[in-house]
Amino acid sequence: MDEPYILILGAGLMQRPAIEAARELGFRTLVVDANPNALCVPFADRFEPVDLKDKDALVALAKSMGKNLAAVFTAGTDFSASVSYVAEKCGLNAHSYEAALNASNKVRMRSCFERDGISSPKFQKVHRTQIASLIAPEVIGSMSFPKVVKPVDNMGARGCRLIRNRDEFLPAVEDAVRFSRTGCAILEDYMEGPEFSIDSIVYDGTLTITGFADRHIFYEPYFIETGHTMPTSVSDEMKSALIKTFAQGIKSLGLTSGVAKADIKYTANGPMIGEIAARLSGGYMSGWTYPYASGINLTKEAMLIALGKKPETLLAQRKKLPIDGAPFEIYDLPCVKNSAERAWISIPGKVSEIVGLERGRERPFVKNTFTRSGVSSIVDFPRNNVEKCGNFISLSEKKELAVESAENAVSDVVLRLEPECAETDRFLAGECQKSEQNFPPDAFELDEKLRAELEQSASKMGVIGAGEKVAKKIPICMEKSADNLKDWNHRSIRKTLDLFDEICPEHPEMDALQFWKILVRGGIQGILYYSDGVSHKDRW
Repeated sequence: MDEPYILILGAGLMQRPAIEAARELGFRTLVVDANPNALCVPFADRFEPVDLKDKDALVALAKSMGKNLAAVFTAGTDFSASVSYVAEKCGLNAHSYEAALNASNKVRMRSCFERDGISSPKFQKVHRTQIASLIAPEVIGSMSFPKVVKPVDNMGARGCRLIRNRDEFLPAVEDAVRFSRTGCAILEDYMEGPEFSIDSIVYDGTLTITGFADRHIFYEPYFIETGHTMPTSVSDEMKSALIKTFAQGIKSLGLTSGVAKADIKYTANGPMIGEIAARLSGGYMSGWTYPYASGINLTKEAMLIALGKKPETLLAQRKKLPIDGAPFEIYDLPCVKNSAERAWISIPGKVSEIVGLERGRERPFVKNTFTRSGVSSIVDFPRNNVEKCGNFISLSEKKELAVESAENAVSDVVLRLEPECAETDRFLAGECQKSEQNFPPDAFELDEKLRAELEQSASKMGVIGAGEKVAKKIPICMEKSADNLKDWNHRSIRKTLDLFDEICPEHPEMDALQFWKILVRGGIQGILYYSDGVSHKDRW
């Protein structure tokens, strides 16, 4: 007897919940990806190496399944339009192909919002052939900054950045275009305000919110999400305003049957939409933090709609929200617990050793550990969300415990770098590109007065003796800051010094001023790199 299949686009980590949901619903999985070595290929019942951009090849594969193909699905990829294209050609359930294109191409999306008066930034399309005309003095001279530039058809913040002045304009736009499959970028006014991620399901004329998270984004001119926290901490009034604008955006794009995901900000002028996608969110939200916090398998509910079935759990447990004037009846599937995701990042270099991963993994309330970088990996300070080194996810009845657990776990992990690396040297010397002023930032942000006091104290200290405990050498001027200042990985100065003593107890004699300058710039990675390199060619 032939068994029914669900066609799943993508075989990366973000697609694992979809593969598992299909199995739980009693279906076999036909998984496609251009990369035959993708992480989840071994979990597929059948795998085919197909480029997800090749819509016609996907349709041919889908039609070859005949009546054995029950649905087509993706999560956490750029290819919701491919899903809808296949679904339309095969008579399966999904958003319309035109609506999915509206939600995939940022210029089309902004045009819909502009047409319907939906709150979003002013924009213009930029093709690679138009860049030269934009940098003409009479054109760029009339521009106001800051702006944001991003590829029209990519995700993960690849090629997305803030343009703070004219000097940053050309390299930023060229980078965005380089990350676009169609050679197009979108140039937008910058939206100032806190940012949120919202997942939802559009079904039978209703909209159900299936996750509302605070996003934690840092390190301009880039937009690096260091984590998210579920549920949101904002007031009900602000939450309702954001959801109403999201619903208006969904209506404007024409999304009617399936999932919709928003990145949205609350500005001085109220909610403004960053983007809406016709897919479940990536970044661990739809597949991990929301299911943990709500007890709902969101992927399974979304897959039921793709199968043309009723999402029974969603319908039974959702609660109506009193939001007037929205284009849908709006419901919520609320969280009953708290889940936090936090990422760890690295300064530039090559990893020689990873310390503390098991300690972080064993922290109370930690549910998952995901590593992206291992020994011998080339790492860099991230310029997009795929360049982070790993993630922890936590769950607790109390929000403060979930957040504390994830952040403490991140602070446990140390990526020790190989000595004698030009990229690491340039970073520690504070070098930056003209188009990236003050990026990457220091590990510990000191004001000018405290920096001067520290350098004066460290100069008087002279040297740190071989094997001497550095945690006992904190200058008096730093005592008040030693527990309060935190680096990119939630590590205090005191913890940084304690970790150094633990990891490198037999360190050589080091110049105290150099040690403290490097600690401020590069944190634990910097001082380990300095210690490891002291005996190499008198490099310091």
